[in-house]
Amino acid sequence: MRALALRLRLGLFSRTFLLLAALMLLSLGAWLQVFFSMEMGPRATQMGQRVVTTVNITRTALTYSAEDDRSKMLLDLATNEGIQVYPRAPGDVISPLPPDSYWQRVAAHISARFGPTTLLGWSVNEVPGFWVSFEINNDSYWLVFEREQIGLTGGIEWLGWAAAALLLSLIGAAVSVGFVNRPLSRLAKTAQILSRGETPPPLPETGPIEIRELNASFNRMARDIRQAEADRELMLAGISHDLRTPLARMRLEIEMSGVTEEARLAIDEDLAQIDHSIGQLMDYARPAGALPQMATDISQALSELYDRERSHTESMGGELIASIEPEQLVRITPLDLKRLVSNLIENARRYGKSVDGRAYISLNVQAEGSLVAIEVSDRGPGIPADDIPRMLRPFSRGDTARTGVSGAGLGLSIVDRLLGQVGGTLKLLPREDGGLTARIELPKARLRTFQLDAENP
Repeated sequence: MRALALRLRLGLFSRTFLLLAALMLLSLGAWLQVFFSMEMGPRATQMGQRVVTTVNITRTALTYSAEDDRSKMLLDLATNEGIQVYPRAPGDVISPLPPDSYWQRVAAHISARFGPTTLLGWSVNEVPGFWVSFEINNDSYWLVFEREQIGLTGGIEWLGWAAAALLLSLIGAAVSVGFVNRPLSRLAKTAQILSRGETPPPLPETGPIEIRELNASFNRMARDIRQAEADRELMLAGISHDLRTPLARMRLEIEMSGVTEEARLAIDEDLAQIDHSIGQLMDYARPAGALPQMATDISQALSELYDRERSHTESMGGELIASIEPEQLVRITPLDLKRLVSNLIENARRYGKSVDGRAYISLNVQAEGSLVAIEVSDRGPGIPADDIPRMLRPFSRGDTARTGVSGAGLGLSIVDRLLGQVGGTLKLLPREDGGLTARIELPKARLRTFQLDAENP
């Protein structure tokens, strides 16, 4: 059952329903077996006694009736009671009763009453029925019953009752499982909403005491998380202001001081690195925005980002080119998208410089089946395949061949963290002719579910 569930990826409702259905099938089968076993003995005795009584009454009636009335009486028995009387001949071909437990019990009861000389047959001269021999004044006769009159209840009727019982059992199981599974399903959906950074509606604190306590605890946890996020955002704003204001003052004082140009440039570079590290720390600690209800045209957003980053890259002596397919729709906020791609471009500018000291970066956006792929490639030294998992961890940097400049080591961690909240993935791939390609894969938005948000920046 577990292997089947893993193969079919069944949910909790389906697994519980299948388990209950299997148990009910086994229970119904066992119940039918017990019922048949308990019914067979009494019913065989009852039917055997019926045959004995009918034979006795028929024999008595034929014995004491006038010869002119016997034919009318036999016709009436055959027409109204389904009982026929035939004379028995020595050459009659008799088929024995089937080796069925029920029919053997009926035969044993009849033989016990009439003696072992009584003949019983399943058919005589290929005429089907339940045949019983008896004698009147040394004349031998056959009394023939229709098998349905003394047999067990038909299989089709039992099959109908069993199907009805099974159907009612399955409906009851579905209702019971749904009653138990509904609060868990609601909790799972609410947890998914909370994991995406959105504010879920509070769970109803009603129902059984266990469900009430669980929902109350979850609602309290959701409130605490929202409060913690609000406190963190306030703290981040304060830290950013308190750290960057002294840096701006230090830049101003250095500009007005009498230090040499070389020393001023070195100090300014150090201050820029501190400011960049603070920005990365703020980005890593800042939560992702809630998923939008409408799809974002990432082609438009990335085109705007490209215009801004190209100018900045050229001012640093590098080169940035782009190939962006139009009208690519993804469910992600433009702010988070720009944070993702700008971090990759910044990494390529800092760590992906070629042997001539310049950064040659390309930005490609294209659709691939149900995904939209965003690739940022450089011509730098690349990253060894063994170091890629470590590079996605916070505060991890590569070797000096790629990271000759200092940094907080949070750029790729920020990208990986943001992608995890929107259902995307990040892959670091070696580029042909040297370099590194950072590839983002995002699921396309479905037009029937989301509409284009034309107002997204």
